[in-house]
Amino acid sequence: MDISRVDLNLLFHLDVLLREQNVTKAASHLGITQPAMSNGLKRLRLLFEDPLLVRTTDGMAPTELALELKPAVREILFNIEKVIQPDRGFDLDSSRVFRIMASDYAESTLIPSVLSVVRQRAPNVTLDVLTPSDVSFEDVEQGRVDMAINRFDTLPQSFHQKTIWTDTFSCLMNAENKIADDFTLENYLAASHIWVSKTGFGVGVGMNPKDVQRLGWVDEALNKIGYKRNISVFTRHYQVAMLLAQQHDLIATLPSKAARLKSESSKLVSKAPPFSIPAFDLKMAWSPLLHHNAGHQWLRRLIVDVANNEIE
Repeated sequence: MDISRVDLNLLFHLDVLLREQNVTKAASHLGITQPAMSNGLKRLRLLFEDPLLVRTTDGMAPTELALELKPAVREILFNIEKVIQPDRGFDLDSSRVFRIMASDYAESTLIPSVLSVVRQRAPNVTLDVLTPSDVSFEDVEQGRVDMAINRFDTLPQSFHQKTIWTDTFSCLMNAENKIADDFTLENYLAASHIWVSKTGFGVGVGMNPKDVQRLGWVDEALNKIGYKRNISVFTRHYQVAMLLAQQHDLIATLPSKAARLKSESSKLVSKAPPFSIPAFDLKMAWSPLLHHNAGHQWLRRLIVDVANNEIE
């Protein structure tokens, strides 16, 4: 094939088509008519001798070849854009909106410090903080959400990721709780507990106290040594868990950085758990589509620096 006879605009069409998997949406993204987009898809099919996108009951789906082409096409287009329009860095006067999916834990412990620095350095920038229930993996993959900050068991292989910090667990309780001065495993198990967690993506579902595998790190750690705790209330919000821990007989076992938010409260006391709970990583994940974007790179560096207490 004579590459000089190939219309390179077709690669831009292919990139958007594979991202949107919808001819109408792809046309809107490129600012062209739907017939023009359909014609572009027809030419792409002839060029690659493959249908690339096929209709299914769930809409258009990429073929095996299309999935192989997707990262290669994105890399080619990035290199073309880099040659034509070299990266000059992020304009700190920008009015860009960054959409960040953050767990309640990350929103409580990290986002306030990040926002403070963002407002100092780029005062026109806006942060739109979304909850895990607002976002799907596809939203991040397609670049509709800039990044996800959470604890992840698994992530799509295409995602870039960075560990922001590693955290341990602490037990938060009323300072007058009768076991505060005798915090043994036996007393911990006899107490009533607040369960708090919300990881991953998508809409949450109700919890079952007997389903240890879904209860998370704390209960899995207890299960490994042959015990389980008495959970009186389930919540997905760390601030609520810390508020409930003020009740005289409840214990919240939660990440240490979250517990330290209440370190100055005279009503609460923090204790190390009377059993071993593995530490966990808070991670930042983002799409390869945004990996080389100057503004995105600026925000990622800022978040890591804030997390490492290199800037305040």
